[in-house]
Amino acid sequence: MNGILLLLGTTALFAVAYFGYGRLLERLLGVDPARQTPAFAKGDGVDYVPAHPAVLFGHHFASIAGAGPIVGPIAAAYFGWGAVVLWVVLGCVFIGAVHDMVALFLSVRHEGRSIASVIETVLGRPGKLLFLLFCWSTLILVCAEFTRQVALTFVRSPEVATASLLFIALAVVFGVAVNRLKVPLLPATLVFVPVMFACIWVGTKCPLDLVARFGLSAAGAQTAWTLVLLAYCFLASTLPVWLLLQPRDYLNSYLLYAMMALGFLGVFAAAPAVNLDAFVGWRAPNAKGAPMPLFPFLFITIACGACSGFHSLVASGTTAKQIASEKHIRPVAYGGMLLEGVLAILALLAVGRFAQPELLEKLGAESAVSLFAGGLASFCAKLGVPERSGAIFMSLAVSAFLMTSVDTATRLARFTWQELFTGAQGRTKAPNPFTSPVSNMYVATGLVVALVALLLLGNPEAAKNLWNVFASANQLLAGLTLFTASLWLYKNRGAWWVTLFPMLFMLAVSSAGLYLLCTGSWKAGNPTLGVVTAVLLALAAVLVLLAVVRFAQARGERKAG
Repeated sequence: MNGILLLLGTTALFAVAYFGYGRLLERLLGVDPARQTPAFAKGDGVDYVPAHPAVLFGHHFASIAGAGPIVGPIAAAYFGWGAVVLWVVLGCVFIGAVHDMVALFLSVRHEGRSIASVIETVLGRPGKLLFLLFCWSTLILVCAEFTRQVALTFVRSPEVATASLLFIALAVVFGVAVNRLKVPLLPATLVFVPVMFACIWVGTKCPLDLVARFGLSAAGAQTAWTLVLLAYCFLASTLPVWLLLQPRDYLNSYLLYAMMALGFLGVFAAAPAVNLDAFVGWRAPNAKGAPMPLFPFLFITIACGACSGFHSLVASGTTAKQIASEKHIRPVAYGGMLLEGVLAILALLAVGRFAQPELLEKLGAESAVSLFAGGLASFCAKLGVPERSGAIFMSLAVSAFLMTSVDTATRLARFTWQELFTGAQGRTKAPNPFTSPVSNMYVATGLVVALVALLLLGNPEAAKNLWNVFASANQLLAGLTLFTASLWLYKNRGAWWVTLFPMLFMLAVSSAGLYLLCTGSWKAGNPTLGVVTAVLLALAAVLVLLAVVRFAQARGERKAG
């Protein structure tokens, strides 16, 4: 298979879907640009802040991307490139992008509140509380897994650590310049984006190598970076969004665009052949030689590149509070997911140059991020970019996405915890003195950071297996969000069929995946992950049962009416 044809063909399909199915969804949902959005109606200068659509797209895309569309397709490539492409394209167009767009729409129509608040309108308060617990547990897994990957990248590529820290300082200056000194966005962008790329050069000249500078072991350096990142997450979760979250995500989005542009050009210059098998079989050996069933593991391993429940938390947690007009819903949510699908195809091409046995060997010896960076760097070498410099830049870009997802996930976990106790998010405090301290944003954030530290530092070996648990919980969250959307649309006589069939599929694959991981963890003597998966399954089962009962009631009410 020719890599150029594969990239062009899938990109063309995504473009057709954006202008075709995306516009159809707008009409079916009743998107109304004339309606006032929560960013204006509830503007508080901290969480509810209207954002320019380019800034908002940068925040949303950088937050949802993370390493998911890179790690997932590479980790699942042992099933064959054809299986990966089919799931990425069909999943992205008809499930993932629909999920993201509906989640953002529902949150905007509910004052920028979380999907849990929408659940309350159809399942009542018990359903809302159970869903919040599920979301909070999933977000802890997101924070832990992505923090682990960033810390590991910083140890293996110290140049990335230097540049990443400089980016944070630069973002704060950009936020002050645009939001307080009122520097127009375009001139600020023209100044700060080149400075951001200059930070990459500084990183190559002054790498923060903790192993070389302080004599730490690789494990010790990873622990040190984990603590630094957790401290950063605490600050990122509690500072106003205009000061750090918005500007950092906006600036980092240019790294993403540059990485994808280089990837595109590199593919055209190198014209790589896809040497992987198109389809290995319904069961295929993974990097450890264990035969894995395609159902459900293809669909849970590739999460963010095709469908991801975490996106609904971003859409309803931060994006809905910053969107200035409902006309931005399709480009931000549906368009953002499709662009993530393109990134997933680039990730597949990065490892597609290997033959099947070589890929299995590489997956056993290297991380997916390093394989991605090395693959795209080898393509860009045909453009005259030194391969080492290209690999550093690609690793830096991926690390930037990861950090964006981590700080967004920490803020979302804080929102979720506060909503559990107060029914509100942000700085709001409950009038009850017994709940006010635990719902305080500093206490809520501190609890999240402490639990992530416990997962990563308390049992480092178990932490290495977090990806599959996170991915399964993530897909189950997508199924539950689609279930909520279906019920809401049915209750409000909307086009509920657009979310019904995706919901049924996502609930099936995620439940099967969590069940297999749960039983496998207990058999492997890993009770920590066994308990986590069992709790997630139990919460989801009760929620589905409540939803089925409520659906039956709503159906009876419609017939009676």
